Amino acid sequence: MSVYDAIKLRRDVRAEFSGEVVDDDTLLRILEAAHRAPSVGNSMPWDFVVLRDPATLSAFAGHVAEKRRQFHDSLPADRAETFNPIKIEGIVESGTGIVVTHNQARGGTHVLGRATVPETGIYSTILAIQNLWLAATAEGVGVGWVSFYDEPFLTDLLDLPPGVKPVAWLCVGPVREFQRVPDLERFGWRTRRPLESAVHWDKFTPRSDD
Repeated sequence: MSVYDAIKLRRDVRAEFSGEVVDDDTLLRILEAAHRAPSVGNSMPWDFVVLRDPATLSAFAGHVAEKRRQFHDSLPADRAETFNPIKIEGIVESGTGIVVTHNQARGGTHVLGRATVPETGIYSTILAIQNLWLAATAEGVGVGWVSFYDEPFLTDLLDLPPGVKPVAWLCVGPVREFQRVPDLERFGWRTRRPLESAVHWDKFTPRSDD
């Protein structure tokens, strides 16, 4: 699969997990790809916490379900109706969670390239997530990014030390299929912006679709 094919096929997987657990060899290949991501000053500020204990997966799934309910209840009636069929997690179904963490202190005080833009540290960790996602897609493995949680809850659940921030819980597992159309488009939550709306030449031009 070419990188362009992986980019086009990549989906935020929720309901398509097969129920099988990704094997360790495949998982380590995917994590190797993530670990090869570029990072500011070669600081590699990420870590990967692999979670398969059913009790941990269930505890997090319960927390996420409550956060989903709270979000649903905050929506206007028409948006709540659109949101109802959208599945926002596959924590238990995937069988494997990977929590990607960020440590801004890694690399020391003087990280080459981060002096004037400190956010390049967290950007580096996000690049590792993108590498992981594309490698998983090429392996026929689905990834779902769960963001309905309170950070202190996840920090306590994983006993993360001070200074280590959870950036993403990724549900990772083999899939029956990859949806051809992303769920948020399929269910009418939001459509994709066309490329011409995102490309600017020589200066930024405000667009009506912003």
